[in-house]
Amino acid sequence: MGLRNLDLLLGLENRIVYTLVDVVEERCKLKQALVKDKKNPNLCLLAAAQTRDKSAVTADQLKEICEQLQKDFDFVLVDCPAGIEEGFKTAVSGASEAVVVTTPEMSAVRDADRIIGLLEANDSIKSYKLLVNRVRPGMIEANDMMSVDDVCDILSCDLIGIIPEDTGIITSTNRGEPIVNDENSLAGKAYLNAAKRIQGEEVPFLNIDEPKGFAAFIAKVKNFLGINKKADKQD
Repeated sequence: MGLRNLDLLLGLENRIVYTLVDVVEERCKLKQALVKDKKNPNLCLLAAAQTRDKSAVTADQLKEICEQLQKDFDFVLVDCPAGIEEGFKTAVSGASEAVVVTTPEMSAVRDADRIIGLLEANDSIKSYKLLVNRVRPGMIEANDMMSVDDVCDILSCDLIGIIPEDTGIITSTNRGEPIVNDENSLAGKAYLNAAKRIQGEEVPFLNIDEPKGFAAFIAKVKNFLGINKKADKQD
């Protein structure tokens, strides 16, 4: 829902023929609009329309599509637009669970608190979890950023994922290669672990603390020389 960009993140922009709006307006069948991921054949994308706004699809229409998809998929994920306007109401209409994504900033946490209040008032939402994105341990230690514990305490919400700040995400996004495909990315591993928790697995949270002193120097040298990547390839 909202702005269309997931096709770019997955590197599928050249494969999009039909969109969600085409399905709703019966210009194609639902299966025709689904685009399979390049590396994960069980992952499919139903793209939003680039030239139509979110009002082109009603809550009832999206709910019906989600019900159809549930017959063929174990999980149906709806990417909700920012804000609490019509797009948000439409996106949650077909959902039974929700993942609230926020960052450790006061303004973002306040917005997340408002979203949680709306989810609690929605009878169709049975449960919701919290994912804290773009966490920077160095800033937390310097008291320049809220800790994950602080965010959880304020929102009174169960945690499902902690994603560290990772400049590699910029590169992966521009290349259309999801960061989860990068075995050397801490953020990629954190996303995969969050996905496992959504599936009900008990996975410990990664240690995302930044190395200090001599260890930090060695880590930077290894990354610069590409030693870590070479070792991983040999393994």
